[in-house]
Amino acid sequence: MKNIEIVATGSYLPPNKVDNEQLANELEVAEQFIYKRTGIKTRYYSENETIEQLAIKSIHNLIDKKPQINIDDIDMIVVATTSTNLLMPGISYKVQENLKIKNCMCLDILAGCAGFINAIDIARTYIAIGKVNRALVIGVDILSECIDKQDMSTSIILSDGAGAVVVQKTEDKTLYESNIISEGEKGNLLTYKANEKIKMNGKEIYKYAVTETITNINNLLKKSNTDIDEIKYIVPHQSNMKIMKSIANRLNMNSQKLYMNIENVGNTFCASIPIAIDEMFEKKLLQKGDKIILLGYGGGLNTGSILMEV
Repeated sequence: MKNIEIVATGSYLPPNKVDNEQLANELEVAEQFIYKRTGIKTRYYSENETIEQLAIKSIHNLIDKKPQINIDDIDMIVVATTSTNLLMPGISYKVQENLKIKNCMCLDILAGCAGFINAIDIARTYIAIGKVNRALVIGVDILSECIDKQDMSTSIILSDGAGAVVVQKTEDKTLYESNIISEGEKGNLLTYKANEKIKMNGKEIYKYAVTETITNINNLLKKSNTDIDEIKYIVPHQSNMKIMKSIANRLNMNSQKLYMNIENVGNTFCASIPIAIDEMFEKKLLQKGDKIILLGYGGGLNTGSILMEV
């Protein structure tokens, strides 16, 4: 079965940076309270930008860094999002239009905060069966438009941004395994309806996140016959610093192997993993052959992990 490699990455954060001091004044709480509860110091809010513009800007960032990538060779675009009101045509079609790609399959998916994991796995499946050679996979959310500014469970955490990766088939015998589990019966713990506000049962989501992720990863390692010590990094959905540190503790792994950028970026839902991957390549933290786990969890409820070699 054909496997995939990541050949380019890009990301975009809006220019409006919102720090804890600003939020603390608006919510009449202490700055330290916000950081202690979330692990976040700054997040980004979009102003006068559409969700498709954020996605497109992340791709232009990708192209700027890898100008040798031939965009015309992309034959699939998959966009993961939770916050879009652009239902028809979807974001992926707007991306195709902007890039002027003629022969391409476009697909938007709604799979909650873990949507980027689903999007990568869909792209890899199409590549594996020979219908696609190169795919552009994007995670994008504008969450600042979906939050109740007085709701402490969401307003101090959520952020806006976009991340993109290009994946293509490789004849190398690279490792790839995925484990995606959905639990619709628990979906009411984290909800969003268009033109309303995100609602989250923070306590129950925390319990879900720090238990189901461990089961999911352990099953992924078992399926792939891989030991946790072989993993260079786990790249999780940047949900909350406490959740991520708890995941590391429960996996009995060094928290340094869990890549976290939530302190400076906030929780961008579907964009959080591709933004983190882009940062890691920029910092030269990843080398060819490194084994990583991408971990998504959240709305749906949906937990997904991918073990792959970069």
